[in-house]
Amino acid sequence: QVQLVESGGGLAQTGASLRLSCVASGRTFSTYVMGWFRQVPIQERAFVAAISRNGNNTKYEDDMEGRCTISRDNAKNTVYLQIDSLKPEDTAVYYCAAKEGFALEDNPDMYDFWGQGTQVTATS
Repeated sequence: QVQLVESGGGLAQTGASLRLSCVASGRTFSTYVMGWFRQVPIQERAFVAAISRNGNNTKYEDDMEGRCTISRDNAKNTVYLQIDSLKPEDTAVYYCAAKEGFALEDNPDMYDFWGQGTQVTATS
């Protein structure tokens, strides 16, 4: 079992940049595809980004392409999500997730482990 802990959320001005971090426990971090999802009340948990095990491949939700960057540092057991040009509609709880295998998946049901979430609030 891997434990995931997100941090870096909070209140930020629209137009600003924010970087979220997710630290994984254990020694198997590099065996997981990592993803970021977000969720607002009454909505389904929505895909934001995913990154391959070695960090060489990434996948983004279409509307986030160019404004969002996912990265990872396997030596630190950490995956990051940077959101640039923050918009009010980015306000959500952001979740870090891990899955076994190689495929970058946008379906949350395919992920095996989840963090507790971190709140991001963009002021308007």
